[in-house]
Amino acid sequence: MPIRISGLNSGLDTDAIVQELVSAYRTKQDKYKKAQTKLSWKQDAWKEMNAKIYNFYTKSLSNMRRVGNFNKKKTTVSDSTKATVTAGSGVANGTQTLKVEQLAKAGYLTGTELKTDSGAKLDTSSKLQDLGISGGTLSFTIGDETKSVEVNGNMTIGEFNKALKEQGISANFDTTQQRFFLSSAKSGEKNDFKFVVADGDQNTFNMLNSLGLATGDNYDAAFGTGTDAAGKKEDFSFADKTKASDAVIILNGARFQGDSNNFSINGLNITALSVSDEMSITTATDVDGIYNMVKDFLKEYNEVVNAMEKSYNAAAAKGYEPLTDDEKAELSDKEVEKWEQKIKDSILRRDDTLRSVLSGMSTNMSKVFEVNGKKYSLSSFGIKTAGYFNTAENESYAYHIDNDPEDSVSSANEDKLRKMIEEDPDTVASFFTQLATTVYDDLHERMTANPTLSSSYKIYNDKQMQSEYDEYTKTIKKWEEKLKDMEDSYYKKFSAMETALAKLQSQTNSLSSLLGG
Repeated sequence: MPIRISGLNSGLDTDAIVQELVSAYRTKQDKYKKAQTKLSWKQDAWKEMNAKIYNFYTKSLSNMRRVGNFNKKKTTVSDSTKATVTAGSGVANGTQTLKVEQLAKAGYLTGTELKTDSGAKLDTSSKLQDLGISGGTLSFTIGDETKSVEVNGNMTIGEFNKALKEQGISANFDTTQQRFFLSSAKSGEKNDFKFVVADGDQNTFNMLNSLGLATGDNYDAAFGTGTDAAGKKEDFSFADKTKASDAVIILNGARFQGDSNNFSINGLNITALSVSDEMSITTATDVDGIYNMVKDFLKEYNEVVNAMEKSYNAAAAKGYEPLTDDEKAELSDKEVEKWEQKIKDSILRRDDTLRSVLSGMSTNMSKVFEVNGKKYSLSSFGIKTAGYFNTAENESYAYHIDNDPEDSVSSANEDKLRKMIEEDPDTVASFFTQLATTVYDDLHERMTANPTLSSSYKIYNDKQMQSEYDEYTKTIKKWEEKLKDMEDSYYKKFSAMETALAKLQSQTNSLSSLLGG
């Protein structure tokens, strides 16, 4: 960079002169910067619009293509306090009978109250040796499986509980009641548990008794039916054992048994809540469920097309261009924001791609489809646009459902959709799956048709736009280099002039001195 001497001898405002000389070229550079800025705003606008379209495409539109989503069933039980029932899509409409004979239960063992020789209260940190236990092995069965835990005097009550839990028995020690509460981890007969005492194994019995977990059966195994050295059987307090049980239900006369209160039978999901007499199960088409699915689909569609129409019909921003840094400096932040928003709001105005997508979606939604030899359109189900004179601004493509209480445009009309769902759900399913598939396929084609111009699932040419943006970057950089070279050239010339003037001034002063000036 040349030395920039600014008016030391000439008195000229060199900086101002140079900037004026290059102003025409800077204006050209600013033109490209403004164009790039507008392009970036257009990219942002399309990203937002594409997100709305893609969300509609992947969610409600995609779901509407699947006939199984229309096979919604609603099931009621005559006594919902005894059982709950939900129906899958394959369940036939009609009435069935249900009786709950028995609920599934876990096995429980309620220990006896524990007392130490010292009278001290026990907690989970107390050691088993406080109960007079030195050690040994406790074996138990869970169903057909035999398991065991190793016990020693230094083991705490908490550690003992943990050891049981790791082997499949839920264990807890109640410090208030001073006793153990044990239960099987799962309900059902096959998941029941019991401690095992081999014939004559008095040591194991004594250990269980010290824990308050011994039962009468354990005593009989250890001592038989006679009298042991410590006394008769009736002298002992035994833990209370409640056996686990299976759930048993009668559905349409057939008996079903399981280890849980939940049954899945021929598409019915049954949860038994209480023993009951015979009840009725009624399955019918879930009219509200199907109606709301269609309504949600149309709501999302309307939101998308309304957004597209608003952007396409936006007011023109004639005379508005992105501001340079110098122009921004002359305005307040609020004024700058308002100015730029005006441009952003109009950035997709009359956009050809937007018009094409909007036209394609509205055309496909208005198509006629055949079901069982009869032709149907959305109007056949009481779904229509509002019409030219009744439509709100930028909502001319939006659909309204007759008798929708949330829609002031159509709430007073006859409810055709709900009636069709009640009377002929198969026709409703067939029509809407055809309609959704047509709209879906068209959007899919638009989002995948030009891989060289756009990325997958982009409705607009994002690759092309990015390429244009990159070209602007290159062009702007070239202009920056060109402006710098021009400025350097002008400053070099002015520096030479200042140097010459300085030399001339020096010579003049010398001559004047020689002449006695």
